[in-house]
Amino acid sequence: MEINNTDIQSIENLVRVCDNIKNEVSKVIVGQKDVIDKLLITIFSNGHAVLIGVPGLAKTLLVNSISKTLGLHFNRIQFTPDLMPSDIIGAEIIDNDRNFKFVKGPLFGNIILADEINRTPPKTQSALLEAMQEKSVTVSGKTYKLDSPFFVLATQNPIEQEGTYPLPEAQLDRFMFSIVVDYPNLNEELQIVKSNTTVNHQEISKVLNLEDILNFQKCLLGLPVTNNVYSYAVELVRKTRPNNESSPEEIKKFIDFGAGPRASQYLILGAKMHAVLKGKYSPDIEDVRAVSADVLRHRIVKNYKAEAEGVTIENIIQNLF
Repeated sequence: MEINNTDIQSIENLVRVCDNIKNEVSKVIVGQKDVIDKLLITIFSNGHAVLIGVPGLAKTLLVNSISKTLGLHFNRIQFTPDLMPSDIIGAEIIDNDRNFKFVKGPLFGNIILADEINRTPPKTQSALLEAMQEKSVTVSGKTYKLDSPFFVLATQNPIEQEGTYPLPEAQLDRFMFSIVVDYPNLNEELQIVKSNTTVNHQEISKVLNLEDILNFQKCLLGLPVTNNVYSYAVELVRKTRPNNESSPEEIKKFIDFGAGPRASQYLILGAKMHAVLKGKYSPDIEDVRAVSADVLRHRIVKNYKAEAEGVTIENIIQNLF
């Protein structure tokens, strides 16, 4: 499949739009350029992401800022132990005419920030499963379509794990990326302190609209990929499975379960958008490698031997290369 002039123009427009988005977000977010790129890859690939980082790293502000530049409806849901499925999906109530009426919950938006998603019980976590995969919810036997585009960007706190409910593998697999949000460097932290302890009137401007996002998503799907890149992505994912003959001995020794076919799909989609951000019209193997850690880190399950010997998922993924 070859790329035509229309697609080339669309890709060039997307690169320009992403640059504008990053310029707008930088008005209120200092640093985190890598995280912003990964969120843009997630959104234009029509995926979901979970951000893992300690409190105070502006995860909520970052997601809110990006939604403003995209002109999307943003809802934040604070996940707590007493949160019920109806609190996020919505519920049927009886109106003045004694008829049942469905009142939509905060899940009906374009960008949903599921804040500290691991603090709510599995019953409420599972309410997101259908929404994330089918882009719809079912209440009392009736199915309601969610707004399009629809993205779930969840946050997790890597500390204070007592009293939390780890996300099941089925739910984690629906997230395209698991993004680690790290501390800012010295210069960035100085800039953060200066900007947040003085008067700051920076306003974020809208860069594009809902229809533009859907068009860019469609354009991204049409990007050509060579067979060797497809093969590399699939073989990389297959090597994460301990029962696969071609898997390294390290995988067979330290891993209980590897990544499934959805990981291969997300590697290709992520590589496409990563290539676009680099000004390329088709992804190569380096683009697949660039997104592999974020696609694989939450899909590989270590065994007790890995825990005992201090082997990390990051080490295992790097050794796969």
